[in-house]
Amino acid sequence: QVQLAESGGGLVQAGGSLRLSCAASGRTLSNHDMGWFRQAPGKEREFVAAINWIGGSTLYADSVKGRFTISRDNAKKMVYLQMYSLKPEDTAVYYCAARRHTLGLVTNHNNYPYWGQGTQVTVSS
Repeated sequence: QVQLAESGGGLVQAGGSLRLSCAASGRTLSNHDMGWFRQAPGKEREFVAAINWIGGSTLYADSVKGRFTISRDNAKKMVYLQMYSLKPEDTAVYYCAARRHTLGLVTNHNNYPYWGQGTQVTVSS
C-alpha cells in the first residue's frame, strides 16, 4: 500500500511558477511509476506528466510540455512537479498518483491505483 500527500498548491498570477510536492509513505516508491493528473471543475481528470520508477523516463501532456517538469527523489520518497509560465487554463486540482512499474509510461488515470487527496492550483489572469 502506498499513501500519497500533495502540497504546494496555491494562487499565482499568469506567468508565475509553482512547485508541487508529493510525499509518499508506506511501501517504497522505488518500484512505482508516478504520475501527476489534474481536474478542473466540470471536466474529466486529465494526464499531466509521468515519470518511471528510476526517473530515467518522463512523459508530458502536450499542453504542459516545455513548461512543467516532473522529477523524483526515491530516497526521500518524494515526487515533484515544477510548473513555469502558468496559464489560467492550468487552474485545477492537481493529484499525485502511483502504480507498480511496467514497461512504458501510462497516461490513463484508471491504471493508477494509488492517489493523493489533491492540491488546488489557481492561476489568475
